[in-house]
Amino acid sequence: MFSIIIIVLIVLFLFASLFTVKQQTAAILERFGKFNKIRQSGLHLKIPLIDKVAGRLSLKIQQLDVIIETKTLDDVFVKLKVSVQYKVIYDKVYDAFYKLDYPHEQITSYVFDVVRAEVPKMKLDDVFVKKDDVAIAVKSELNEAMMTYGYDIIKTLVTDIDPDAQVKEAMNRINASEREKVAAQYEGDAQRILIVERAKAEAESKRLQGQGIADQRREIARGLEESVEVLNKVGINSQEASALIVVTQHYDTLQSIGQETNSNLILLPNSPQAGSTMLNDMVASFTASNQIGEAMKKQKPKKKDS
Repeated sequence: MFSIIIIVLIVLFLFASLFTVKQQTAAILERFGKFNKIRQSGLHLKIPLIDKVAGRLSLKIQQLDVIIETKTLDDVFVKLKVSVQYKVIYDKVYDAFYKLDYPHEQITSYVFDVVRAEVPKMKLDDVFVKKDDVAIAVKSELNEAMMTYGYDIIKTLVTDIDPDAQVKEAMNRINASEREKVAAQYEGDAQRILIVERAKAEAESKRLQGQGIADQRREIARGLEESVEVLNKVGINSQEASALIVVTQHYDTLQSIGQETNSNLILLPNSPQAGSTMLNDMVASFTASNQIGEAMKKQKPKKKDS
């Protein structure tokens, strides 16, 4: 029985003496409450009841997201999300463990301080454009401060910029107005091009139409000339031939009109002098009728006095 107890105590002693440290982790070993050694990954020994593992620190790159609300130069309140990537320096595990109790709160304080010092110098549009400048300023300030405590700032990123809802709505309206303006300009250019092309097409059509009319008249004149030459050969002079051709064309026109059913066409004189001639004829007819009436009155016998 005593041997079993001894064996159990030895096993417990061994278990209490052995401890493991994970990869990318540092373990701080203390002896009687005083710092003793830093152990890296693997299996290690310690003296039970004398040594103890005071804590462990991860050597991996970690990320802390900090949300800050601040005001810009043009008096717009905006929320920024700053992501800080940091890690414990391998050679300064002692400083990281013993000099700083709450690294997250320390980093957050520095981020607040830098952002609220840099952003109020910028307008809202500049915050979006120069967010990398804010990130660089935060990294520079953090590196200088946290290096003393054994922390290395790998990267700082401004991952989100969130203005007030009314400001975002106004910005969207401005963007929409700009796009509508550009669309209107493109539409106006398209209409202008359409009008120009339509005018060019119409001008080309008029030119071709005029050329067709000129060709038609040229062929008519050539036909008339040939007709006059034929009539001259049979003893008809040019004046008679012209009159004959005009009469022939006149009757051809009447025949063409007569071939159309339900035609309401009336042929009237259409020369510029036609209206004046009709007016003169009407005045002459009225004058003649008046003269005839006067003559008839004079020819009536007078009644004799009884």
